Amino acid sequence: ISEFTRLWAEREFGPAHAAEIADIVSQYTRFNGRRKPELLEPTTFSLTDYREAEKVAADFQTITAKAEQISRALPENARDAFFELVLHPTKASAQVTELYVTAGKNRLYASQGRASTNDLAARTKALFQADADLSAYYNHTLANGKWNHMMDQTHIGYTYWQEPRQNSMPSVKEIELPAAAEMGVAVEGSASAWPGAEGDPVLPAFDVFNQQRRYVDVFNKGQAPFEFAATTSAPWIVLSPAHGTVEKEQRIWVSVDWAKAPREMDGWIKISRSGSTEVTVRVKGFYPQAPTRASLDGYVEADGYVSIEAEHFTRKTTRGPLAWEKIDGLGRTLSSMTVFPVTAESATPPDAPCLEYRMYLFDAGKVEVEAILSPTLNFVPDRGLRYAISFDDQPPQIVDALAQNSQRDWETSVKDAVRKVKSTHTLEGPGYHTLKFWMVDPAVVLQKLVVNLGGVKPSYLGPPESYRWGML
Repeated sequence: ISEFTRLWAEREFGPAHAAEIADIVSQYTRFNGRRKPELLEPTTFSLTDYREAEKVAADFQTITAKAEQISRALPENARDAFFELVLHPTKASAQVTELYVTAGKNRLYASQGRASTNDLAARTKALFQADADLSAYYNHTLANGKWNHMMDQTHIGYTYWQEPRQNSMPSVKEIELPAAAEMGVAVEGSASAWPGAEGDPVLPAFDVFNQQRRYVDVFNKGQAPFEFAATTSAPWIVLSPAHGTVEKEQRIWVSVDWAKAPREMDGWIKISRSGSTEVTVRVKGFYPQAPTRASLDGYVEADGYVSIEAEHFTRKTTRGPLAWEKIDGLGRTLSSMTVFPVTAESATPPDAPCLEYRMYLFDAGKVEVEAILSPTLNFVPDRGLRYAISFDDQPPQIVDALAQNSQRDWETSVKDAVRKVKSTHTLEGPGYHTLKFWMVDPAVVLQKLVVNLGGVKPSYLGPPESYRWGML
């Protein structure tokens, strides 16, 4: 499929930018496949966990900038076609995505009292106008108005299946700001703000495998700027920056110097404004003696979960002509795995093709596994769509992905472009375990697996992939 897209781009725009154009088209269609633009809401992507909303918007911004760069490099007689086929769908999708993310941030920041709340309200309005301007350009300016009315269909403000009468901007909030400065602090992983919220803020945990970078936002709740300074309880906590002037807000990036980190990691960051409030942010980390990054064999639990992209299996077994194969680009976050040939008869584990995922778990007992599947319909009468799943040598559980298949379930799978199916398992002890995903019926398309040991936080795309052996 990717080669077809490149050949198409070369045929239309020549070989010089064909690979880049093909990548842009493949990326924007995949990003839209996460959720159709008309179904987006300010709360679709998480604004607090996994930096999800920021990453989704940044993904679109990156390919839009590339498309605009290529447009300028193309001969003038190719630019209209490039706008119609590549730049417009990419930029229009990017703007609508950023519109909803910005509206969501505006509402979050209003609840925290941030001075930048009103800036985000203005940015939301500007993006709504930019969307209208882009449609007007397509209708009236492009090719001297040749395609008038092509972009008349409304696409912002859907509340049910029928298109709205007119595009409606998502609501935003504006707040009154006092003249005097007032410091506020927010941390990754929380919608609360300090001082004011209960207890001390706590950053999501760091671990030696993923070696994350977390953030703390120092923000103004007034109009006058102020100076802040941040100190740490130990040299293994690294801040960038550690002081500065805040007019609206300043993001402090927090990381760990693992060469200095102790095995028991419990520290703090104190953020202060001269002569005013001080906020203490708790910092916790996980640095076990074993396994190490070098000795790890497979995935590793961190933050109370293991998140797995389907194509990154440890081992796969075939049964005669039946085999799990990768479909590049089909999936909300990477790709998918499905069994070929697609006309295969149903199979019964253990006499069925199997994907295996080896992982090291620090917790035991009851665990939940969420399989994120492409939303295949029940195309065989009187039968669902089944797979089997197990840990280690436990008997495979046969799971029907369509066991819950009400009208509401179907609507959710259409909106989310996936079907999420959960199973529960019991593990006797920590250590290495192998998760096995077996074929039962053809047309089960696996995108991602999330092993939840109690740490998974709400998000649209699920937690980012966990560290595994060999990851850079």
